[in-house]
Amino acid sequence: MSDRRHLAVWGDPIGHSRSPQLHLAAYRRIGVDWTYERRQVGRDAFRDALASLDDSWRGLSLTMPLKEAAHDAAEELDRHAALTGAVNTLLLGESLRGFNTDVGGIVDAFTHAGVTDVRTARILGAGATAASALVALSDLGATEVEFRARRPEAVDRLRPTAEALGVRLTTAEFSSIASDVDVTVATLPSGTVLDADLAQPLAAVGGTLFEAAYAPWPSALAALWPQSNVISGFEMLLFQAVRQIRIFCFGDQRHELPDEAVTVDIMRLAGMED
Repeated sequence: MSDRRHLAVWGDPIGHSRSPQLHLAAYRRIGVDWTYERRQVGRDAFRDALASLDDSWRGLSLTMPLKEAAHDAAEELDRHAALTGAVNTLLLGESLRGFNTDVGGIVDAFTHAGVTDVRTARILGAGATAASALVALSDLGATEVEFRARRPEAVDRLRPTAEALGVRLTTAEFSSIASDVDVTVATLPSGTVLDADLAQPLAAVGGTLFEAAYAPWPSALAALWPQSNVISGFEMLLFQAVRQIRIFCFGDQRHELPDEAVTVDIMRLAGMED
């Protein structure tokens, strides 16, 4: 490993981020003396902040609203970053390498919950997480994905991605009669409350729910879902962080950490602490 030892998560707002707890717990377990801090950086300040980093910096985690800016700044992109147009991880070095670990984080969250074979899916919302959800569902085997969003036109930007993945994308109103699907991914903003007469029919035929929001928990939607079939967004936060740590350690999000299962358990406990 190089002498680069500084890491951080950037975004705006950033005070709520649990990334420092997750990352620092892992680095203590692995036995590397790296720092990891939070820094509030807005979209307009991103380029200058990135340019100010010296050779002691190893990498960055990016949250909203910086994922598109990080995508544009990266000199190399992994497949998931290229498909989604979003980068949540930058590895600094001879070149600026951009990765999207949110996709893998969603896949790992489903897999950890025992959901490994998906054919049909429904995505609620078409915001920033929706592209990563679409790619993750394709990686899990989905060939048909229905979107329900308050602004159906927002789904249009995802059609080229669906076409590239070979996924049949359809749209429906929230009030439309819902068909059975294997899984539902909710990407609605944290705190969104769907009327019960809209949410309950979706819960009845929605299969396993992955709720991207995790604070407060349970979300209003998760509270209406059969609890045996609900995955919290904390699981994505955890597993995407594991993939970031793989990148910072080895330059590859597929390269597992030594005794990774133990490290994941330690990170989970650290991330749940107030």
